[in-house]
Amino acid sequence: MVSIAPRRKKAIDISWLEGCSAVDTLSKERRSANMAAIRSKDTKPEVAVRKILFQNGVRYRLHPSKLPGKPDIVVPSVRLAIFVHGCFWHGCKKCVDGRRRVKSNTSYWSEKIGGNQARDKRNRRALSRAGWHILTIWECEIAKGRRLDAIISRVQRLRDTIPSRYQVGRVAGKRLGTAPT
Repeated sequence: MVSIAPRRKKAIDISWLEGCSAVDTLSKERRSANMAAIRSKDTKPEVAVRKILFQNGVRYRLHPSKLPGKPDIVVPSVRLAIFVHGCFWHGCKKCVDGRRRVKSNTSYWSEKIGGNQARDKRNRRALSRAGWHILTIWECEIAKGRRLDAIISRVQRLRDTIPSRYQVGRVAGKRLGTAPT
């Protein structure tokens, strides 16, 4: 039996393309319009999470500016901050979108995504120190429907385990969700 080794592809030198806009098939104006259309709030994955929470009787707040990182969804009754991350923008390691490398302007995009990940880590740490529970949900998990039931069960578990001072209502004249002194 004769075995045939697979052919190896030759490396092609494309260093002359660096800094050239020929790699991008869209004009600068069209690319700018595409990027401007990308929203940071009310994205489809975020709306899907909010819908499942509301259907299960969980009440929440959106994008509170006083919390580090402005979580997408906050359930103050159980001190839960939910971040709904887009796989590309936050570098998801679970799917192809998060591992995809952009072919044009690679240094900018690697810095951008790395910076987003570092900021996410700082914000999670600050929230955790302030006594908040953190749940990060990736866009790919929502698309496959894997985590939607897990979200509800996590909120229900937190409701059962959180001390009564965080339960719905007022305790000693303090508003719900404020840390006890």
